[in-house]
Amino acid sequence: YLMFCTMASLAVSSALWMTATSANPIGVQIARDFKVDIDFGKWLLAASVAILIFPVSLQIFSRYTELIPSYIWTEEMARFFFIWSIMLGAMVGIRDGAHFDVDLWPELEPRANALLKILSGVFVLAFALFFVWYGIKFVQFGWSQSSELAELPMPYIFVAWPLTGFTWVLFLGEAFIANLRV
Repeated sequence: YLMFCTMASLAVSSALWMTATSANPIGVQIARDFKVDIDFGKWLLAASVAILIFPVSLQIFSRYTELIPSYIWTEEMARFFFIWSIMLGAMVGIRDGAHFDVDLWPELEPRANALLKILSGVFVLAFALFFVWYGIKFVQFGWSQSSELAELPMPYIFVAWPLTGFTWVLFLGEAFIANLRV
């Protein structure tokens, strides 16, 4: 329990620091000094992690203390926030070119590296199109459903899959254009 609380507090403080830097010139300068680029996607990802901590903490405190009542919707909301955090992280990873990057290939000349990036991008593009196609079917499947405990419309959750695939297609398109110019 104590170890989990320590890890959760580190995640919260990191996420809160990243969300605070968007309007804090000192935080922005510190991020630049450490070569951390904080754009809207990373800010949104950090905010989603900070939001995720609320239902998880509420669930833990209600389980081990009697200070607050035990809420049953917290597990479901934590799962939904976790899904969105994962999808946002995947979007940011594709945008930064770091998500599916494997250092398997030797360092080649710039044109050969660009060709390898295009080749690996084609495989990621196939996966992105899979996410779009079946994600739309997933949203259609859940169109009239609501979550069991929070009664949240399930398309709010299911739309994460096609949206992620669509942003991957856009970001891969940018990467393809950049690599073709090399």
